[in-house]
Amino acid sequence: MTPFQHIHRPSFFAPAGAVTKPVTAVTSADLEGGTLPSDVVAWAKAAGFKADAGSVLVVPGEGGSVSRVLFGLGSDPAGSPFLTGKLAKLLPPGDWTIDADGIAADHQALGFGLGSYSFAKYKSEKAQDARLAVSDSADAADIERQLAGILLARDLINTPTNDMGPDDLEAAFRALGEHYGATVTSIVGDDLLEKNFPLVHAVGRASAVAPRLLEMRWGKKGNPRITLVGKGVCFDTGGLDLKTAAGMALMKKDMGGAANVMGLALMIMDAGLAVDLTVLVPAVENSVASNSFRPGDIYKSRKGITVQIDNTDAEGRLVLADALAYADETPADLLVDMATLTGAARVALGPELAPFFTDDEALAGKVSVAAKDAADPVWRMPLWMGYDKDLRTRAADITNAPSGGMAGSINAALFLKRFVTASPSWIHFDIYGWNPSEKPHSPVGGEAFAIRALYRVIRDMADAGK
Repeated sequence: MTPFQHIHRPSFFAPAGAVTKPVTAVTSADLEGGTLPSDVVAWAKAAGFKADAGSVLVVPGEGGSVSRVLFGLGSDPAGSPFLTGKLAKLLPPGDWTIDADGIAADHQALGFGLGSYSFAKYKSEKAQDARLAVSDSADAADIERQLAGILLARDLINTPTNDMGPDDLEAAFRALGEHYGATVTSIVGDDLLEKNFPLVHAVGRASAVAPRLLEMRWGKKGNPRITLVGKGVCFDTGGLDLKTAAGMALMKKDMGGAANVMGLALMIMDAGLAVDLTVLVPAVENSVASNSFRPGDIYKSRKGITVQIDNTDAEGRLVLADALAYADETPADLLVDMATLTGAARVALGPELAPFFTDDEALAGKVSVAAKDAADPVWRMPLWMGYDKDLRTRAADITNAPSGGMAGSINAALFLKRFVTASPSWIHFDIYGWNPSEKPHSPVGGEAFAIRALYRVIRDMADAGK
């Protein structure tokens, strides 16, 4: 498996002109209202089929064939826009066409594609046998593009750190750039000090694999300038402020910000949007060794702000600080950073909502509208400046870990805000990067957050030329 297996037309969609069998989406009322043939209704009742959300019933035809499949929509199909993901696992082999008026055509296809995903790099698994014909009313190319970005993010996050360390992440980053003709560069190891990325170096220097800053440039100057920054902590032990074993269990996902901006970049480049795109990923492993950075250390950041280390497990904001400062030296029309940054964000909003922070009211509105339209849930959190004083410390300009344990995600966002002073429109996403429970469109594992919504916002910027 390469990270780019999903760039081309996914195999879980039926080819044009394929002979298909019908999937009929039904509610409980349809089983009583005479809209179905009487023999189908009789079979459904005999089988105890009640059209519960995501339920499937195979209806036999002549000679032991399958005539159709009934697919339950439940009582609120609009509340489950990607319910068709269930079909990917439950349909018999073959090519299928779905008739589900309660679910938008693009959501039918996107849900099916997302539900077809499995991470099988390390196990033997039967290939997907059921394929769905994409409705003519849906934009198949754009659906496949979005799927490619999402599944890339899932693949990268799901890959364990022994195969997705900073060097492996760079290889995937380079492969993505090369696929779309982008220019990719990296600054590695002690060169980070020479090039003035001291915080990236400090966090990653204890690893056997050198820290690095990855940069991708694509597009045309003069178009809207879009800069994406993703936290690429490939594994986080917590450093000398060591995490518990349970706390480390999912830390392969701590590069989820990098995975998500790479997935978003794929969508942008694959669509050929008229933008000037830069993608930055500080790729490190926060390890424990004799040269680990320590609690109490003070470092001068790229921006000149001095930072006191009061917790080595608050490392993500450090690597982002240098990357954001660098990004801000060439102000962008839109500067986005994404990071699996704080547990506090999960306490506040749980694992399904992507919190975001911005001072740009117009941007906040656009993101919220795009998220609703795309069924890609986000929630705005406050950049409450009343807490900015908590970042102050006696020996340095700011601390990376204010004491007290209050407003953790807001304090982290306020920390990052210190490093963005020139770009007029900045937005920070504190994402989870993981789906902890099975959903129709999402298995347990690495997950993309908010990138379909951001893709819509950036596509609109490209279309408007600003």
